[in-house]
Amino acid sequence: MTSATVLVADDDAAIRTVLNQALSRAGYDVRITSNAATLWRWVAGGEGDIVITDVIMPDENAFDLLPRIKKARPELPVLVMSAQNTFMTAIKASEKGAYDYLPKPFDLTELLAIVKRALSEPKQKAPELEDDQQDGMPLVGRSAAMQEIYRVLARLMQTDLTLMITGESGTGKELVARALHDYGKRRNGPFVAINMAAIPRDLIESELFGHEKGAFTGAQNRSTGRFEQAEGGTLFLDEIGDMPMDAQTRLLRVLQQGEYTTVGGRTPIRTDVRIVAATNKDLKNLINQGLFREDLYYRLNVVPLRLPPLRDRSEDIPDLVRHFVTRAEKEGLDVKRFDAEAIEAMKSYPWPGNVRELENLIRRLTALYPQDVITREIIDTELRPDIPDSPLDKVAGRSGPVTISQAVEENMRTYFSGFGEDLPPPGLYNRVLAELEYPLILAVLTATRGNQIKAAEVLGLNRNTLRKKIRELGVSVYRSARTN
Repeated sequence: MTSATVLVADDDAAIRTVLNQALSRAGYDVRITSNAATLWRWVAGGEGDIVITDVIMPDENAFDLLPRIKKARPELPVLVMSAQNTFMTAIKASEKGAYDYLPKPFDLTELLAIVKRALSEPKQKAPELEDDQQDGMPLVGRSAAMQEIYRVLARLMQTDLTLMITGESGTGKELVARALHDYGKRRNGPFVAINMAAIPRDLIESELFGHEKGAFTGAQNRSTGRFEQAEGGTLFLDEIGDMPMDAQTRLLRVLQQGEYTTVGGRTPIRTDVRIVAATNKDLKNLINQGLFREDLYYRLNVVPLRLPPLRDRSEDIPDLVRHFVTRAEKEGLDVKRFDAEAIEAMKSYPWPGNVRELENLIRRLTALYPQDVITREIIDTELRPDIPDSPLDKVAGRSGPVTISQAVEENMRTYFSGFGEDLPPPGLYNRVLAELEYPLILAVLTATRGNQIKAAEVLGLNRNTLRKKIRELGVSVYRSARTN
């Protein structure tokens, strides 16, 4: 049997040598060039069974060459490599018809596995999509952690597979869902988001599926639900772990049968939406507690995608800072420059609020500090609560220890400023109370070393009520040895 021929195009001599050695050892015939013109001559002449090419070539960009390759030989798989490593690089590679995308530096074992898979699969022509504006990237970062996110998204763009996004609060789950929609096959349809934690539990089914006139008290007119609003597009179910069990049952039925009925309605309605779900909770733990349906979990978790916390991708902080500074400038705020030590201070901070916390910090700095250059001292002042007299303290006109009321007021001010001219989604009262409950109960359990009887006494709660809240909120019960 004749071995497959791999066509390699890369301007870097060291990479050409490495690829030649690795592919030859794997038993492939290898033809190598440093320019796009030679690569195109080979492809046009019918040579090669697979192409491996860098994006940036001395005579032509691979993205300009790819459409010609796919038109001349649609069955020829093309593996694109790039040192630029941005979200748009991965997406553009997918849109131009690349079989796969690998960021540099790449893993040779992975590359060989991709080559083997590409050669063994039936050859299909990838659909060509329109070019998109490259002005603003929806996702920012070039870290290894983000590269895997980009690659998964690029592979999902032309599918309708259900995606489950997990990750801590503030990691950008809705941004990922929007990027998947905006650059995917449903881009011309609506993107509809619903936050399960922000809707009263008795109204979730009506919000999702709509209701008929007279279906319940107050239903004076027929109302369309989010499924109907998202028809032909993407429905983003945020905080899916907060969905009550009865609504979970109805959602499972929709996913299984592809149809639903409105609240109070009898006629089934066919639905054509892509489902993207997200949560910051451990759904498997909720399943064990009987709070989430296991069969629904597997229906939603077709493609799992976990977003890394910012502390695990600190090398992305400089890019993120530049991105948020540019956004602030477009909103009319002053342009700031961050010195190297300020960047290092941010890179060493654990960021419990993740990217959202970083964005809020940049907005505060650009709005409240008159300095053109942000220094490490300023960053330390804002990120370390033990340093007094930050500009926020002066603006609020307070001195001394911050009370709980003052802290909540400051947090709400920052929270509302993040929406600009818009307002936050409904249900803020219950949402804020729920967010206060978790740290309150955790702090008391920590202080009582996990003694729930003492914790219930301190909180003024019945012990059974405390146990129920610990289970519902997912509080990790603190225990430690007593120190003398």
